[in-house]
Amino acid sequence: WGGKMVISEQFTQTRMNSQTVNLGSEYDIADVPHAQRLTTSGTFIHGNYWSSPSIFGSQNTSHGCVGLQDAKGAQDSGTDGYKFYKSSMVGDVVEVVNSGDKTVAPDNGLNGWNLSWAEWKAGSAV
Repeated sequence: WGGKMVISEQFTQTRMNSQTVNLGSEYDIADVPHAQRLTTSGTFIHGNYWSSPSIFGSQNTSHGCVGLQDAKGAQDSGTDGYKFYKSSMVGDVVEVVNSGDKTVAPDNGLNGWNLSWAEWKAGSAV
């Protein structure tokens, strides 16, 4: 997804399995470091230790997440994944730009930030 997304959960390490997001048996990684949920449909910003450092910032190799260079075990304070995780908290807004993907729907997580002010007011109970 592109657009503004809100961090709704944080995990120092978590398991990511492609079957949970209807991608068959594409991946099953037991120890994904510094994972922060951005959508209810399974988009995360997380650390990645299994890809070559040369891909970060230059290649789209994800199945829909935002990957940051990281180290296995989530203990290397010098990695981008560690630094971003430590400087973020639940409720922070993350904006994904230039992804070429559709803008995330406002009901896919805490993502009402993608509504215009007129759309926001139109949905008000007032």
